[in-house]
Amino acid sequence: MTVRLTCPEPGRRMDGGNNSPVVLEKKKSPAGLTLAPADCLWTTVRDGAVMLRMEETGPASEPPVTVVQMFQDTVQRYGNRPAMAVKRDGQWKALTYLQYHEQCRAAGKSFLKLGLERFHGVGILGFNSPEWFIADVGAIMAGGLAVGIYNTSSAEACQYVAENCAANVLVVEDQQQLLKILQIEDQVPHLKAVVQYCGDLQMRRPNLYTWKEFMQLGTDIPDSKLDEICRTLKANQCCTMVYTSGTTGPPKGVMLSHDNVTWMVKTFGKHYGLQENEVMLSYLPLSHVAGQLYDIWLPMCIGGTTYFANPGALKGSLVNMLKEVQPTMFFGIPRVWEKIQEVAEAMASYNFMNNNGRHWLADKLVLKNIQTGLGLDRCTHCHSGAAPIMKETLEYFMGLNLQLMQLYGMSETFGPYMVSAQSNFRIGSCGKTLPGCRTRIHMPDKDGIGEICSWGRNIFMGYLNMEKETTDALDKDGWLHSGDLGKFDQDGFLFVTGRIKELVITSGGENIPPIPIENAVKKELPIISNAMLVGEGRKFPSMLLTLKCSVDPVTGEPQDDLTPEAVHFCQQLGSGATRVSEVVSTKDPVIYDAVQKAMERVNLKALSNAQKVQKWTILKKDFSVAGGELGPTLKLKRSVVIEMYKECIEELYKV
Repeated sequence: MTVRLTCPEPGRRMDGGNNSPVVLEKKKSPAGLTLAPADCLWTTVRDGAVMLRMEETGPASEPPVTVVQMFQDTVQRYGNRPAMAVKRDGQWKALTYLQYHEQCRAAGKSFLKLGLERFHGVGILGFNSPEWFIADVGAIMAGGLAVGIYNTSSAEACQYVAENCAANVLVVEDQQQLLKILQIEDQVPHLKAVVQYCGDLQMRRPNLYTWKEFMQLGTDIPDSKLDEICRTLKANQCCTMVYTSGTTGPPKGVMLSHDNVTWMVKTFGKHYGLQENEVMLSYLPLSHVAGQLYDIWLPMCIGGTTYFANPGALKGSLVNMLKEVQPTMFFGIPRVWEKIQEVAEAMASYNFMNNNGRHWLADKLVLKNIQTGLGLDRCTHCHSGAAPIMKETLEYFMGLNLQLMQLYGMSETFGPYMVSAQSNFRIGSCGKTLPGCRTRIHMPDKDGIGEICSWGRNIFMGYLNMEKETTDALDKDGWLHSGDLGKFDQDGFLFVTGRIKELVITSGGENIPPIPIENAVKKELPIISNAMLVGEGRKFPSMLLTLKCSVDPVTGEPQDDLTPEAVHFCQQLGSGATRVSEVVSTKDPVIYDAVQKAMERVNLKALSNAQKVQKWTILKKDFSVAGGELGPTLKLKRSVVIEMYKECIEELYKV
């Protein structure tokens, strides 16, 4: 099914008062590039095409290019610059842009040798590495669709994504990931081959290859064949897919066009004035849109260098990697910044002075030493996104002279389109609309709060094979409805106030946004790691709490030992507890009394009686990716937690 294009009404209020009309204009493409025929803004078929949301002037009027053209342009300008570096056998090994390009072409020819069909998927399952990048870009060069699969996915989840994207080839990291695929290979009808990019194969079977074997497969494929495919790629067709986490239903395949990718990274890079000397650290899952934008495509656009973290980065070694790499740009989700803050506080041997809500250090030398100790002394672009961040965390890093720029976006917008900058900053805000994009608030209430909607060249093509979900997300005028609530201030700064689907609605009909309350509890209680409001359909809200504890650096499993910060908190109150089990099993009266008093302080600031937390419980272990409560980017899976801890929740509501 297709829809005819209806443009937004001229004069409609959009991004904080910008009344410019949206005009779709057919622009001349660069030499040798034509667009595929299209008469609508969305599609749900993998070989479909969409109209580009181009405008008459400004950033949105830029001619479209494919990712292959963008890559070729970068190679011409920066061919001898390091594109990436990975540490192997204790040594950093770099790959120049010319070498990177050659290896992507070799991978593309090998995919063709394996029988990769046009617009069929190449699924990549594993931790960040040069091979991940090369498989991704090589698949696109060969006319396929690059598809990341979270390395924490179960065999069943892998099967769902592989079947949904009609994967011809699956590229896996090691034996552990390979075993998942072997469990489900018979249920992936289009699968032709599997490639393992790390370690030796522990078994031999047809159509199973090591990375070295794979890269040699296509040597007899003529360059002209690959060149011809590259020439036929269209900027308004799909090149890569990002799957949603599936916390509210089956994962959705977010189809992203060449133009989504190239236009976004060029505009984003230009907005921040990024140069070829930028250094990034790749540690977030590459199956996530933030990892894709920051690690693969943005460096490729500007000629920057990506360093790969080790697989334990999110399990405790991130700061060590930061110190070694010293990135100039770093993106972290709020949970990551909180962890970095804990490290900084452990280093600190100084006192903060408070001035008008901002923290300043008495000793500038100590400040510089802490920046260096965190590996952020060269970082001129510190970004936070994917979830709301606490004001106190922002203020803490401002005290370290590290201004965290909040961003707002989603997979469907190929990353952030609301951006902050040092010259355009307001604490608590996600900033202003990226040039060339447009934002409006749908059905605002008396306080100006409504659903955040967006429009621009960055808006996704549609969800693969999901027509209803696509038309639910994109209205008849082509605006993307985010599901998030927010408002603009008088200067055009966006403030996100909550998420429609995350509202806790009590039996009395009160709509309660959980995140502000959860953040308030964490602010009052330094011992709390995670706080989650519950109470859907109940008479009052309650809260699940977890304590800060050590984490197994290999498995990521939360341990019983409290963190030094948590132990110190206990000692200050007069408790000798050093383990989570000690606190919970005895209901340590000192700790439990402190929690109750903190909850009462939070309730004093509640907007209504219905938003006051009536009951709470401390769980026996912290939430984690390994435990299933957190997603791959450490985002809370609320529906999963509710199911896992339903008995604890029921106890809270017993009379």
